[in-house]
Amino acid sequence: MKILVCISNVPDTTTKIAFTSDNKEFNKQGVQFIINPYDEWYALVRALELREAQGGSVTVIHAGAADSEATIRKALAIGADDAVRIDAEPGDAYFVAEQVAAYAKDKAYDLVLVGKETISYNGSLVGGMLAEMLGWPFVSLATKLDVANNTATVEQDIDGGTQVVECPLPLVISAQKGMAEARIPNMRGIMAARTKPLAVVPVSNASKLTSAESYQPAEGRKACKMIDAANMQQLVELLHSEAKVI
Repeated sequence: MKILVCISNVPDTTTKIAFTSDNKEFNKQGVQFIINPYDEWYALVRALELREAQGGSVTVIHAGAADSEATIRKALAIGADDAVRIDAEPGDAYFVAEQVAAYAKDKAYDLVLVGKETISYNGSLVGGMLAEMLGWPFVSLATKLDVANNTATVEQDIDGGTQVVECPLPLVISAQKGMAEARIPNMRGIMAARTKPLAVVPVSNASKLTSAESYQPAEGRKACKMIDAANMQQLVELLHSEAKVI
């Protein structure tokens, strides 16, 4: 089975976020970047498990500049066979999906896996757009995936329960918690990653549809007002007078 896994390069969750150019650009200075956790822990690891059980190959693909190659090499250290870097800043979700689709359309992949969203933008858009561009079925927010006889059996959470669907390959799936358990690269994997193929391909026709007007840091934590459990009326009054709907 031939599997393609999309990975994003995102700031570490402990990073202090700041902006430049009148709050129009993210300040990368001093920021530690990592593989987007949903891409790494669930999409990539499940792809590796399928390869180990059924044979085949796992390729990771990323749209980004040369400074993202350390992140790509980590994916190779975890176990991917090879990698592709699309030589372009990722832009918006449509742009990324278009670049990946342009690369993947004639490569005969059986399965494309993406994380359910990035922890930087939380858009959850690339998987669905990519599937549409490839003309393939799409299953979102998958928690379990098995493949047999060219058919994928996918489990996903829905309101009030769980849904199981079957779909023929090729297929695009977005993965979330439950799909797999995170893996830590060992020394052998780290050493092997240095020599695994990492192809750099040029950007296809760019179609970025959105741009950021400005960024605004999230509000810091505010003081918590504690209400005695016996004083229900005070709680009701505060919910009416002070609580904000987000």
